[in-house]
Amino acid sequence: MTVTVGYPGPPGSHSGAAASVLVPDAAEAIGLPSFTAVIAAATAAEVGLGVLPIESSLVGPIAETHDLLYQAPLSIVREATLPIRHCVLGLPGATLEDATVVWSHPAAFDQCRELLADLNIKCVPAATTADAAHHVSVTADPAHVAIASPQAAEEYELVVIADDVGDKPYAFTRFVAVAPYTQVSGGEGWRTALSFVTDHQPGALYRALGPLSRNDVNLVQLVSRPLPNSPWRYRFDVVLDGHVFDENVRPALTELRSLTRALRLFGSYAAERTR
Repeated sequence: MTVTVGYPGPPGSHSGAAASVLVPDAAEAIGLPSFTAVIAAATAAEVGLGVLPIESSLVGPIAETHDLLYQAPLSIVREATLPIRHCVLGLPGATLEDATVVWSHPAAFDQCRELLADLNIKCVPAATTADAAHHVSVTADPAHVAIASPQAAEEYELVVIADDVGDKPYAFTRFVAVAPYTQVSGGEGWRTALSFVTDHQPGALYRALGPLSRNDVNLVQLVSRPLPNSPWRYRFDVVLDGHVFDENVRPALTELRSLTRALRLFGSYAAERTR
């Protein structure tokens, strides 16, 4: 059965490319104005699946996605990792030496620190890398350039004035598809994502992770994020090997719930084989 998929940005965005990989049989792929708009559309069932970047191999977790998922009644149902090739795009005749302003998504700036450190240039954030390319195309100012994909250059009739400008080693980004339901069926090669809050006491995190070790559950990722309206207090976003109903995962989560102040599941999904 085909579904409608929403992703942040206009055509030419990295998330748009990820949507075609995560949902190759989509009835329609819709570019939305922002990460928040994708979450809202998926929550309201205006799209069947929403696609967002969640982790970069160079700069780590995408904080905006983590925080939006924590606040939304959605689950992760699929994941895919894509290589990210960043280019500097400009109008025909533009040069990097003459550029005074560069537009891009903040995550792209983080992935191109070596390039930006060598330039005397103003960095201006955009909702997505494709939005940055579109802005440069309509601004029609050769001093404005964008860090975006080669596909965005084609989409907005720009030229690549510097190719493959991301920091080395090459960048990869993990994308997830989110939906207002949780997958119940499982099997080998699944992962479970969740978030929990501990008491603010010495050893609280150590004790919370104990059930995973005792039940032979592998901890894949641990991310600390600040709690809204609670300065200097944090939650922990976690990815585990296994499905929530696996015979070792289920008792581990039951015990974990008893050791934490709050626990929220983000769902189970088939892990990408390359991870």
